[in-house]
Amino acid sequence: MSRPQETPDPAPVDDPVPPPVGGVLWSVAGDIRALLMLPAALAMQVAHPAIGAGVDEHSVFRTDPWGRGERSLRSVQLWVYGGEEAAEEGRRLRKLHRDIRGTDAHGRTYHALTPAYYSWVHATGFPVYRYGLGLLARPLTEAQERQLYAEWLQVGRVLGIHDRDMPQTVEAFWPYYRKVLAEELEATIVVRELLDPDLPVPAPDRGPPPLRLALRLLWPVLRRPFLRLRAFLTVGLMPPDAREAIGLEWTEEQERALRRFGRVVRAVVPVLPERLRYLPLARKAREAARRAKR
Repeated sequence: MSRPQETPDPAPVDDPVPPPVGGVLWSVAGDIRALLMLPAALAMQVAHPAIGAGVDEHSVFRTDPWGRGERSLRSVQLWVYGGEEAAEEGRRLRKLHRDIRGTDAHGRTYHALTPAYYSWVHATGFPVYRYGLGLLARPLTEAQERQLYAEWLQVGRVLGIHDRDMPQTVEAFWPYYRKVLAEELEATIVVRELLDPDLPVPAPDRGPPPLRLALRLLWPVLRRPFLRLRAFLTVGLMPPDAREAIGLEWTEEQERALRRFGRVVRAVVPVLPERLRYLPLARKAREAARRAKR
């Protein structure tokens, strides 16, 4: 792949609006199943050497994994359900990444806002949603897939990504995607850490105090099974071509286990009450949309 432009573009001047109420993302981005898919997208992002180096050198994912996860999840929810806050969140993220620069493992300089890198971080969400929904919910129809991609482009605009830096159709996306897989992705140090069941991850420090106390006491027993499950879902919910490009092992036995897991999720999640099925920002936005119709 040709060397990407190193000087980041300025964000667009006009505030773009988030994707529409009632769209594909409106239904799936706040569903608890999205929590299961996000680690696969993250792994695909940090499999790019420049992005992996930025996370390795500048992120607090090792020292504050639960706080970083909470902030990242809130950010993603704001892109879709934040209304006027969506564009503000996009500006905040660009400001946050403005000074993230360095040298990757291959000796190449990087800047977090270089369009090729910033766009890839965003682009990973579409193939992961497409693949994960087929396993955990139901496969998208062709029309839904096109709508999902159009809405994901709209989210990209919220993040300050110019249309010229992202393929504008599904047909154009797949050659771009395959080119990045073939020429850029690898098992970076951050990918290997995300999949390491022996990683010294601290006990969760979010949630009600009694839950935090229980988890802290049980964490020596729970940590390794949790990390094994996280690694299983990270690799399993990653599109197979991305899995192969990064060099991640996936066996037929693991695939059968993933299919069984998917069947349970498909049976259980749709019958959950909304307060359990949707994340807080999504619930709030859905209730506001219902009130607006009355």
